[in-house]
Amino acid sequence: MNIANAVVDAFNESQDGIEMEIESRPGGTDGDNLIKTRLATGEMNDVFNYNSGSLFAALDPANNLVALTDQPFMEGIDETFKTATKSGDDFYGVPFEQAMGGGILYNKSVYADLGLEVPKTWDQFMDNNAKIKEAGIDPVIQTYADTWTSQLFVLADFHNVSATQPDWAEKYTANEAKFAEEPALKGFERLQEVYDAGYLNKDFASATQSQGMQQLVDGTGAHYPMLTFAISSYVDLAEDAAENIGFFAQPGDDEGNYGLTAWTPGGFYVPKSTEGQQLDAVMTFLEFAASPAACDAVSDATTPNGPYMITECKLPDGLPAAVGDLQQYFTDGNASPALEFLSPIKGPNLEKIAVEVGSGIATAADGAARYDEDVKKQAQQLGLDGW
Repeated sequence: MNIANAVVDAFNESQDGIEMEIESRPGGTDGDNLIKTRLATGEMNDVFNYNSGSLFAALDPANNLVALTDQPFMEGIDETFKTATKSGDDFYGVPFEQAMGGGILYNKSVYADLGLEVPKTWDQFMDNNAKIKEAGIDPVIQTYADTWTSQLFVLADFHNVSATQPDWAEKYTANEAKFAEEPALKGFERLQEVYDAGYLNKDFASATQSQGMQQLVDGTGAHYPMLTFAISSYVDLAEDAAENIGFFAQPGDDEGNYGLTAWTPGGFYVPKSTEGQQLDAVMTFLEFAASPAACDAVSDATTPNGPYMITECKLPDGLPAAVGDLQQYFTDGNASPALEFLSPIKGPNLEKIAVEVGSGIATAADGAARYDEDVKKQAQQLGLDGW
């Protein structure tokens, strides 16, 4: 609510003709059901905040939401976010909060001491790991006691998958592409490769995320596959942690396609039940929400841990180095949405399977095949065509 309050308060103070009020809703399934019920009955609030990606798509935007495609303020919205709030040929959302990235947090002092450069291919990454191990430092930190952290090499590889096969997510949703096949198999192979090479910390099976962060900050480990929301969790672990920990996207095989797998924020959306003067007022609010003034209000209220999806917005000075590293991918146009923003299918057992592959218990091929079976059950529950 801090961010919503910051944007609404700043908007209300910026003009006299419109007064915005916030209504909170339950989280999780209860909140989802409330939104869908209100949309179906035409009783939705004038404007509302909700997820981007596949959850947004499940709202049936073409029938339930007002398209924002032709609004002038949409020209300033980041293309990655637009992709995650697109249905058919239209765009429907204005970004709320900041984006995250999936990739590798790394210790910059280790890199400097060993004369290493940020890798832009997987082979370069593995070469760096070899040199790091020779120096007596754990090249890759894994923390399988917190099983969700095992998924990053798979999930953060999706930019490389879509760069190789742009329609992969569409085919995957239609049961025409599999993780057990290239190019998506690569993510599971990455898990196996770092284990087989002996590049993991000895306690990878029992270590927790907080222990992994401490090891990264201490410099006894060099790389930690992670989502960038975790930046705030390490900045107080050492005096130099904010500046000494950097971030880079998970590299693939082709340096020419190097880029970031992005987790886009939620957005503001307008139900079709909003009409007339209320619709005009909402568009005035959205124009403000898509402006640097809204971003500045958010930055004053909270510490950003990722880039804004509004191209003219600037991050404040003094943020952790990894936030600036993350921002650069969006500035350069080298970011694309994670799979979960392009397809509704994600099997519940990925983290368990990833732990097995990353621990040498299962091969990459076996793990990927099992995950294909895992997602099949969910796709059938969703009633998707082709399953």
